[in-house]
Amino acid sequence: MTLPTRTPRPLDAGVLWAGGVAAAFVAALIVIVGILFCRGVLDIPILAPKGEGVWGDADTVTYAGGAAVAALLATGVMHLLLLSTPKSGMFFAWIVSLATLAAMLAPFAVKASQASQFATAALNLVLGIAIGSLVSGSARSAVRKATFVARPPFAGPPYPTR
Repeated sequence: MTLPTRTPRPLDAGVLWAGGVAAAFVAALIVIVGILFCRGVLDIPILAPKGEGVWGDADTVTYAGGAAVAALLATGVMHLLLLSTPKSGMFFAWIVSLATLAAMLAPFAVKASQASQFATAALNLVLGIAIGSLVSGSARSAVRKATFVARPPFAGPPYPTR
């Protein structure tokens, strides 16, 4: 009887980082859409006072850019975890969850209206879910399934026996 052995899981870093760049683009768009929705539809200020208008000020660009950088940073963390840790997806889920929780709590650490705090926390929650799921999905696509190779059958010891 032959026992299967696992070969190391090959990682396609190009696929992982292409997914990370796409996740960064999506994260930036989520910020833009979220700010348009909160300011334009709900009339709740995020990042800037209401007087800044629906599109906001330069902080909107900074927020969108920060979201994109967060997605690229998450991709880098996932890449390191895939190369170095067992159960990399589980560790990544914990890291993203805790980072998302911190981002959700941050608006409550500054003096602002409660509506603005909750709207910003909700936007940060959506960002965390999007970044975590998109980067995780890219990682699953970048890691090929482990192939099983049959060991040769046991032919006996390499020396003669009586």
